Amino acid sequence: MTECFDCDNCKESLYGRKYIQMDNGPYCIPCYDAHFANTCDECKELIGHDCRELYYEDRHYHEHCFRCFRCDRSLADEPFTCQGEELLCNDCYCSEFSSKCIACEKTVMPGSRKLEYNGQTWHEHCFICSSCQQPIGSRSFIPDQKDYYCVPCYENKFAPRCTRCKKTLTKGGVTYRDEPWHKECFVCTGCKTPLAGQQFTSQDDNPYCIKCFGNLYAKKCSACTKPITGFGGGKYVSFEDRHWHHNCFNCARCNTSLVGKGFIPDNDEILCRDCSSDL
Repeated sequence: MTECFDCDNCKESLYGRKYIQMDNGPYCIPCYDAHFANTCDECKELIGHDCRELYYEDRHYHEHCFRCFRCDRSLADEPFTCQGEELLCNDCYCSEFSSKCIACEKTVMPGSRKLEYNGQTWHEHCFICSSCQQPIGSRSFIPDQKDYYCVPCYENKFAPRCTRCKKTLTKGGVTYRDEPWHKECFVCTGCKTPLAGQQFTSQDDNPYCIKCFGNLYAKKCSACTKPITGFGGGKYVSFEDRHWHHNCFNCARCNTSLVGKGFIPDNDEILCRDCSSDL
C-alpha cells in the first residue's frame, strides 16, 4: 500500500508537484506562500518562494522594490543610506545631505576623512598650506583672511625677525627703538648681560647696562671717583670741569654738605666758608 504524501496544510497530494519541506512537514507552494511568506514593506504584496527577498531593519522587500527613494535605482547590490524612513543610494544622499569640499567643489563622501573649520568643509588632502602647498592634516594652522598656513610657513612669512639673530620671534621678545629682539638676544653691548627687565641706557644707539655705561661714558665723581649715572633719582653738582654726587659734595675739612651753599675752591679741594676763613 502506497504511503500518504500530502501537503501538511491543505492535505492535497504532493506527488508530481513542487513542495517545500518545513520542520513540521511538507507544504505545497500555494500553502507555503500563504502561511510563511513575508509581506513586502514597499508594495505590501507577499514575497513568494521564487522571489529574491531582501531584509533590512525588520523590514522585508522584493528585490525590485528595494530601491532609492529619489532616483528609483535598485539598491539590491548598491551601498545605501537610510535617512528617516527613506532609503537613498550614496549619490542621492551625498547630493542632498553631504558637504562639498570648498577647494575642489566635489562631494565629501560619508566616511571619508575631512576637515571642518568656520562652517566650511575640505577633503583632508585638499586642505593645504597656502605657502608650501602641503596638506596640513591634523597639524596646527593659522588662518589669514582667505588663506591658511601651517605654523612654520606662517612664522617664516609673517612673524617679526629678531634684529640681532634674524630668526623669527614666535612669542615674547623685547622692542627697542621700534625693533624686535629675542629676550636672550637683547644684551648689553659691553658685558653681554641680558637687559630684558633691567634698567639700561644707550650710547650711539647701542644698549648698555648701567654698570658698563657708567664705566665707559659717565662722568666720574671728583670725590669718590665712581660714575655719576643719574639713575634712581641721583643728582650731581658740576663746577668748572669737575663733578660730584650730591652726597659727595662736602667740605674737605669738616665734611659739611655744600649742596645749595656757597663754597671756596682750594686747589683740588672745596671748602665751606667757615673752614676757608681759618686758612
